[in-house]
Amino acid sequence: MTLFINNDDVAKVLTMEDTIAALEASYAGLATKETVCRPRIDIRIPTSDPAKNYQFGSMEGGSTAGYFAVRMKSDIVYESEYNGVRTQEKYCTKPGLYCGLVFLTSIETGEPLALINDGILQHMRVGGDGGIGTKYMARADASVVGMLGSGGMAHSHMQSLTAVRNIKRLQIFSPTKANRERFGHEVAEEFGIEVKVCERPEEIYEGADIVAALTDSAVPVLDGTRLAKGTHVINIGGSGVPDDETLRRVDLYLRLGDSPAPTSNPGLLIDDEHIGWEARPAAPKHGDGRKSRGRGHGVLLPEKRISLADIFAGRSKGRTSPDQITYSERGNIQGAQFFAVAGKVYEKAKAAGLGREIPTEWFLQTIRN
Repeated sequence: MTLFINNDDVAKVLTMEDTIAALEASYAGLATKETVCRPRIDIRIPTSDPAKNYQFGSMEGGSTAGYFAVRMKSDIVYESEYNGVRTQEKYCTKPGLYCGLVFLTSIETGEPLALINDGILQHMRVGGDGGIGTKYMARADASVVGMLGSGGMAHSHMQSLTAVRNIKRLQIFSPTKANRERFGHEVAEEFGIEVKVCERPEEIYEGADIVAALTDSAVPVLDGTRLAKGTHVINIGGSGVPDDETLRRVDLYLRLGDSPAPTSNPGLLIDDEHIGWEARPAAPKHGDGRKSRGRGHGVLLPEKRISLADIFAGRSKGRTSPDQITYSERGNIQGAQFFAVAGKVYEKAKAAGLGREIPTEWFLQTIRN
């Protein structure tokens, strides 16, 4: 039987510790070439509404350890503005509903093992990356987090940051007062730490050891002029890259990894985080389509870059001074994430008797493909 595993099931079995361990194992496999993946690919098509476009995104990867997965998402994408902040919005069929699935298979038999809603898994794998970057790059005594954003990514990052550092205080700002106050209350209760709900974004930087921008903003939200010496920086959203001043001040940049070039064309090595194809390419696009005229940012600071493979192999120690400002990001290895985390979800859900069984023969046929 093939399992359909929904977000409620994922939330019951997937821990942040599991997520970080699965991701680190997958990234180690990239270094030894036991893991393989490709960059994210987007297809964008204008809709009849010029303020919106359709976007299909997919990423895939697998490992000799046993699993392969493709993650796919189908979105209507647009932008909105609230309190002077422009955000990327999306939906499937209607606002508030989304379509994102992970299709997990066995590399030994080709069997379809599971279809998994990607909502919880998506937040956990992104939070896990933030935790891995913090584990290897933040000061060992880092205890104060300054955070922009109060949504699902903010929560998963609090899970990962508290898993790798002794976090004692959170300073939180997001544009909607009710949201930041709700999130602050939840964090104080769940993690038992001190929380300051900030009235201005500038306040989150004061005394922060880790600064995390975790928003759906369509433009950069960090303010590098406010970073103190020794800060570790995480950036999700905000057009995918920090502001110019943050990049100027970064001393050491950890890119977790890079997708390998195809063996059929070794010269086709792409470091872009995502690659897009568009119908009516001259027409304006929204969300990630804003970046379609340029790169999916690729390697940001090549002269300051190290990778997890460098750390694992002893070629780099990561941070070498308490005063260094460090920055970490995933790279274009999304495909190496989903099979690893989805495989762990599948194993734990199956052991717990969770998920809905679908006859595997529904996915099979007698006509050769």
